[in-house]
Amino acid sequence: MNLYPIEAGNFKLDGGAMFGVVPKTLWSRTNPADEHNMIDIAARCLLIEDGNRVILIDNGMGDKQTEKFFGYYYPWGNFNLDDSLAKSGFHRDDITDVFLTHLHFDHCGGSVQWNKDRTGYEPAFKNAVFWSNERHWKWATQPNRRERASFLPENILPMEESGQLKFVKDPVSDYTEADELNFGIFFVDGHTEKQMIPHIKYKGKTVVFMADLLPTAGHLPVPYVMGYDTRPLLTLPEKEKFLNAAADHNYYLFLEHDAHNQIITVKHTEKGVRLDECFTFDELFN
Repeated sequence: MNLYPIEAGNFKLDGGAMFGVVPKTLWSRTNPADEHNMIDIAARCLLIEDGNRVILIDNGMGDKQTEKFFGYYYPWGNFNLDDSLAKSGFHRDDITDVFLTHLHFDHCGGSVQWNKDRTGYEPAFKNAVFWSNERHWKWATQPNRRERASFLPENILPMEESGQLKFVKDPVSDYTEADELNFGIFFVDGHTEKQMIPHIKYKGKTVVFMADLLPTAGHLPVPYVMGYDTRPLLTLPEKEKFLNAAADHNYYLFLEHDAHNQIITVKHTEKGVRLDECFTFDELFN
């Protein structure tokens, strides 16, 4: 097995929304804001090369939305999905599986693209199976008013219409082994229904793709919960349970949204679980 970090593009989000009820005087210590109160955000995906399987976890916003849409998110930097795949020696047609932690637009927008004459949409990974889970799919395709703007039909429905969509088996607990994909999944419901957090065994370490359970290193204190979470009182125990396990078992936390920290470890302290070390992917594995 080989792992590759894939940078699908950087953007910005409102710092207050990203930290919920936490005062700016606290969160700005780790995530400084610009003059518009926006903080740096990454769309960092993970590619797993495992035998004949090439599995991409999440894929960013994509590029099919309007200029007005992207203008809300202040894109910055030079990263994009295709160049990042090519840097690691891959093309999107090599992808056999696209695993989607959840179906918010900044995690799955790259799954679907315009067709050739821009009259409709088609899967952006023509040879891939798209993986979700049945309960989250229903949640996303029958969205509540709070999340409706994050679950865009053009990002989601073409995966099903193409016949390329599959669901991982229903979990019998909050953690299950996904035999179809050869990694474990921790299911959490605070951010959105049945978000999936992959746990990958790699070179003697457990690498955990954090998605929106831990957006950035600045979100380590348990009460630092995003305003985007639909059920923050569920996020609290889910996050606490996970972070205690991460400190106990020395998990390596792969941060999807932290533009300045790729991988971190955590440790127990008198104040709770806190940051231990920061690594780039290359420092850790190459």
